[in-house]
Amino acid sequence: MLSRIRLYLKNFDWLIFIAVVLLIAFSLVEIYSVALGQEKVNLLNFQKQIIFFGLGIVLLFVFTFIDSYFLKSLSWYFYVLGAILLGIVLIVGATVNGTKGWFNIFGFGLQPVEFVKVILILFLANYFSGLATKVKTSRHFFISAISVFFLIFLIMMQPDFGSGLILAFIWIVMVIAAGFPKKYFIIIGLSALIIMTISWFFLFKQYQKERVMTFLNPSANSLESGYNSAQAMIAIGSGGLTGKGVGFGSQSQLKFLPEAQTDFIFSVISEELGLLGILLMLGFYTLFFFRCFINLRKVGNDFGIYFIIGAAGLIFIQMFINIGMNLGIMPVVGLPLPFVSYGGSSLLSLLMLVGIIENIIIKSKISY
Repeated sequence: MLSRIRLYLKNFDWLIFIAVVLLIAFSLVEIYSVALGQEKVNLLNFQKQIIFFGLGIVLLFVFTFIDSYFLKSLSWYFYVLGAILLGIVLIVGATVNGTKGWFNIFGFGLQPVEFVKVILILFLANYFSGLATKVKTSRHFFISAISVFFLIFLIMMQPDFGSGLILAFIWIVMVIAAGFPKKYFIIIGLSALIIMTISWFFLFKQYQKERVMTFLNPSANSLESGYNSAQAMIAIGSGGLTGKGVGFGSQSQLKFLPEAQTDFIFSVISEELGLLGILLMLGFYTLFFFRCFINLRKVGNDFGIYFIIGAAGLIFIQMFINIGMNLGIMPVVGLPLPFVSYGGSSLLSLLMLVGIIENIIIKSKISY
């Protein structure tokens, strides 16, 4: 047992681990900073995030030592479990910011959709790896599409447009990686247009429509629906090259910037640490992606390849959309910045994801 642990740790990609830990360090510093700006300093969220960080690191190493092929064999069961949880949360879940998507457990909010993202990557990696030596037919394409959009339908019932969008993007990334014919991507585009039209008229809440309209015309309503985006861009612009210093950001400390610990933590970092702080944070993301794709070339099985592509795709897309929200080039859809925004469910699920990536990398290095 000890020899196996030593072997795994020897082949563990410590650069991926370091990049992730340093991103979480950014998170803890800025969550603490935002707490200082409250009339009565309340460090509860900071303390919770430290607890989530500790639990997440434990989960990361637990999943590092769990055989990824064992998880692969259970992917269908995980899919069913994820669908059941999404159904149950619609019935007994707590509503936060207009979305009924949380379980309250001993004072902690658990958002099942964050874990469903991991489950979907696992499920699709298993499904597409089974097609590696087969012809990519329309039947396989539509089976994968139906399985994904069933989960998206449950998520849109909450409603959580941002998470539904992420699941759709995960599927698109993995369909591209699977090498389906180009004609199917025309189907994806037409399907997306139809779904967006239906969602606009029958699923979107009024505030979600206002977010999209604000994105299309940011200056039209900067004091109401466009307030968040306007304040985020002011915060980013005021940070300059080196920032105002931790705890000295006027937008976040004076409460002009809503959701400073979650959706708009990028703006807080920009204001307090400046362009240099942002470049450093983006450097850690770059290191993470670089190591994933360096190791991808050494992975000798299709399941591992699909999983790493799906996992890296999830983190990149969510990072891109969150930063785009802060810069005003994307509509505000309520997505956290991976590893950085406050949120236990997001952090735990992402660290589980990293653990599975590490297991795949380790397996690719060990000769049996």
